[in-house]
Amino acid sequence: MDTTYFGRKFGAMVFKDSISGQILYKQYVKQETNILYLSGVEEISRRGIKIQAIICDGRKGLFQLFEGIPIQMCNFHQVAIIRRYLTKKPKMHASKELWELSLMLKQTDKESFEGGLNTWHNKWSDFLNERKINTKGKSRYVHKRLRSAYRSLKTNLPWLFTWYDNMEMKIPNTTNAIDGQFADLKNKLRCHNGLSIARKKKFIDEFLKA
Repeated sequence: MDTTYFGRKFGAMVFKDSISGQILYKQYVKQETNILYLSGVEEISRRGIKIQAIICDGRKGLFQLFEGIPIQMCNFHQVAIIRRYLTKKPKMHASKELWELSLMLKQTDKESFEGGLNTWHNKWSDFLNERKINTKGKSRYVHKRLRSAYRSLKTNLPWLFTWYDNMEMKIPNTTNAIDGQFADLKNKLRCHNGLSIARKKKFIDEFLKA
């Protein structure tokens, strides 16, 4: 499940079956919220469809809403989070090593990644904890963005390898299937610039056919 936008306050929240490729449900939203994701999952269940697992991005508080359903955080979104903190070409050695480890996320196993992350933290823990005193006499961490990148990986770790812990379910580890469909939809909509919201909805309805 994921949401894409066609303007500042016009988005489509889409729930897609990764096995059949069928769109199970969609709703138009002004803003992506956890409650709307929850209502979408509840509507799918109400229709008699059993949800075996959910693949989604890492919105804060989202994972805790679906008790009893395995949750896989999209590895692509996790790497994108790290990229925002560190950039694609970090300069510090610690940042370079964490970025390279992050790039392995989509193609390695759980034990290797967890081991690599622990090894990285043991090596750079003193560096991460460096502090300095500002002009007001207050102490702050020197490498705040690096700390945030590491904390993101550590916090999301329980949901990064759900696919690995449930191999028999063949859970995708990214939302690429739905993201690719979003990209195709937007490319086709660009050929129809100037459509009203109502006509855009008709176009999207036909394209996604839920």
